[in-house]
Amino acid sequence: APPHLQYLLEPLHTAVHTQRGATATLPCVLRALPRNYRVKWSKVEPANYRESIIIITNGLYHKNYGPPRPQVRLRHSHRYDASLTISDVALEDEGRYRCQLVNGLEDESVSLTLHLEGVVFPYQPSNGRYKFNYHEAKRACEQQDSRLATYQQLYKAWTEGLDWCNAGWILDGTVRYPIINSREPCGGRLLLPGVRTYGARDKQKDRFDAFCFTSALQGEVYFIRGHLNFKEAGQACHNHGAAIAKVGQLYSAWKFSQLDLCNGGWLADGSVRYPIITPRERCGGLPDPGVRSFGFPSKELRTYGTYCFEG
Repeated sequence: APPHLQYLLEPLHTAVHTQRGATATLPCVLRALPRNYRVKWSKVEPANYRESIIIITNGLYHKNYGPPRPQVRLRHSHRYDASLTISDVALEDEGRYRCQLVNGLEDESVSLTLHLEGVVFPYQPSNGRYKFNYHEAKRACEQQDSRLATYQQLYKAWTEGLDWCNAGWILDGTVRYPIINSREPCGGRLLLPGVRTYGARDKQKDRFDAFCFTSALQGEVYFIRGHLNFKEAGQACHNHGAAIAKVGQLYSAWKFSQLDLCNGGWLADGSVRYPIITPRERCGGLPDPGVRSFGFPSKELRTYGTYCFEG
């Protein structure tokens, strides 16, 4: 082990992969128990790079910090084990964690990353593009059963094929957009493909779209056929004991449940969309899988079915 780790074992894997709703354990094991030691778990918040303390233990007792979260506990499977277990993982649990041994002057720590499997989608409101400041973008993602994507999530989505010309906020307060096919309206043909950046912008004044991230669902999205206006769509879901689906829920069902339907359906934000796994000519004709959008039609139109979510 590296010489600076006298008491903590170097973890075999510093990245733990999981999904929303699952149980994940971040390993932190001691090789020896120094006298009067404490182990402190904290999480690095990407929006401000501050560390928030989660739990502190001295091996016998522990104290939780922050808002009460019954799903966060120490695994403690033996006397040297200070691993952190998170059950019912939430979207906001994604990120970098630190397990620090506090022992007078001999403090040492290991860093671990919790990665959620999921999908990133660009999002803009019904009144057009570039309408969100940072705080509005954050709230808009949360209202659609998602959260602002991290840079790592957006980068991974780009490597998997996300190609989008509109710039959007991400969690760290920067504004970026992912380009696979360089083209004139998107910075020109000469710029290489990549996740382009506008850098950090004024969170209050500057306005862009949002890149949202969602993970696996604890529930099911299904389609109800009909010629419904927006209000009737919500009522149809309610009659089935469900709620009209949110955009993040439809993306999650597309990604994790392989939902593949050619029918446009209302969603909770007033948009009409449909999920395609196997592209075909009569379903928009685009060559790649994805969640297609008809935008935000008049809510009085009786043209579409509805997507419902039952949790």
